[in-house]
Amino acid sequence: MLDLAFSPPAPKVIAGARDDWELVIGMEVHAQVASRAKLFSGASTEFGAEPNSNVSFIDAAMPGMLPVLNEFCIEQAVRTGLGLKAAINLRSAFDRKNYFYPDLPQGYQISQLYHPLVGEGEVLVEMGPGVARRVRIERIHVEQDAGKSIHDMDPNMSFVDLNRTGVALMEIVSRPDIRGPEEAAAYVVKLRQILRYLGTCDGNMQNGNLRADVNVSVCRPGQYEKYQESQDFSHLGTRCEIKNMNSMRFIQQAIEYEARRQIAILEDGGAVVQETRLYDPDKGETRSMRSKEEAHDYRYFPCPDLLPLEIEQDWVDSIRDSLPELPDERKARYIREFGVTDYDASVLTAEVENAAFFEEVAKGRDGKQAANWVINELFGRLNKEGLAIADSPVSAAQLGGVLDLIARGEISGKIAKDLFEILWTGGGDPAQIVEARGMKQVTDTGAIEAAVDEIIAANPAQVEKAQSNPKLAGWFVGQVMKATGGKANPKAVNEIVNAKLGL
Repeated sequence: MLDLAFSPPAPKVIAGARDDWELVIGMEVHAQVASRAKLFSGASTEFGAEPNSNVSFIDAAMPGMLPVLNEFCIEQAVRTGLGLKAAINLRSAFDRKNYFYPDLPQGYQISQLYHPLVGEGEVLVEMGPGVARRVRIERIHVEQDAGKSIHDMDPNMSFVDLNRTGVALMEIVSRPDIRGPEEAAAYVVKLRQILRYLGTCDGNMQNGNLRADVNVSVCRPGQYEKYQESQDFSHLGTRCEIKNMNSMRFIQQAIEYEARRQIAILEDGGAVVQETRLYDPDKGETRSMRSKEEAHDYRYFPCPDLLPLEIEQDWVDSIRDSLPELPDERKARYIREFGVTDYDASVLTAEVENAAFFEEVAKGRDGKQAANWVINELFGRLNKEGLAIADSPVSAAQLGGVLDLIARGEISGKIAKDLFEILWTGGGDPAQIVEARGMKQVTDTGAIEAAVDEIIAANPAQVEKAQSNPKLAGWFVGQVMKATGGKANPKAVNEIVNAKLGL
């Protein structure tokens, strides 16, 4: 585990016209379960399919159709709970959440209100090197997604695509432990990272596979501490929920705007109305969507088509035993085994694909050197060209081959960068390219000594300066490297120059 110092939540203090206020944030993150079939039907979950092509009779709510629970979706939810150090409830149950919407053919959503599959857990959110905040998870319940209404295809009609209807979601509900916009975004980033490591959600926010509802309220300084002591939510102020946020930047912007909106209302003597709002990124503001419903508004009741879900502890234990190495553990191992910095370890483990690439490059090699090349050369070039690691023109095997050539002294660091460029634009085997293009480093001390002698003989004034100021010996090293086309072994050049100058 990482050696983290846990700091108490640092509240975001916002100055109003008359008073200071503190932010309180809770989040409900909807994560689409990584499964090829839906929660209660065998229909495909493929993204981007023709509208209404991934719809079974069950999804369309045809008469007489009964849901059949997808065991794999439950396994993925249990895996998620275990990855978040949460309690797994061996007995849970499904409920009907009744409401009408055009893209919900049943007229209700099958969810879990009273008896969720996963209980309390936690997410450790790093807010700086070695400093983390603990955000408590209240519950994770499994539910169906709704379809999609499309309003911009015709000026007079709306269209409905039911492909998403019935897709399995995990709703991950946090406690109101988040105290600022940056911390909220960092929480979603960390949660997404864990889900991707677990393989339970691909975290693609552009496709809507991970989206967040953000509950925002403001309170006077000191009220949050009273809530912690009493667990009385009235101390936190009236909250408003901002729906369907799918961008870290927009999450921060929406929280900032909503907090200031609420403060302005309170300082004018008004009362914040609990409601659901939407964020308009073009205008940079939230707007009212509907009054906030409570549980009784949805007329929840146990789903009569599904028996209570009972799972065995042995099954849960087998899932626990199959968990992969998670981000915090992997980061700690990189620092411990490879001697990389906290920052570099964070960069390398940010995405599971990046970590896997680095592991392959570093296997059997100098881990610190591998980290420098992966972060500075590879990631730097990928970012510059807007490419993902999966689209890298240079493979892990090729980059490892470059490092092997450096380790054997066949090429210098400068030549290695030239070789990397060749690999990036044309591919090939690093060793064969070096051989075919005559890029091997000159290690023959006789040839290097001859080049040094020539440079010294041609520059007597510079010799005197270097002998009185040894720092100037680097000029001779540079001249020799230039004369040999950068192929001379830098270490050998330094040693011979110093010897010849009597330094």
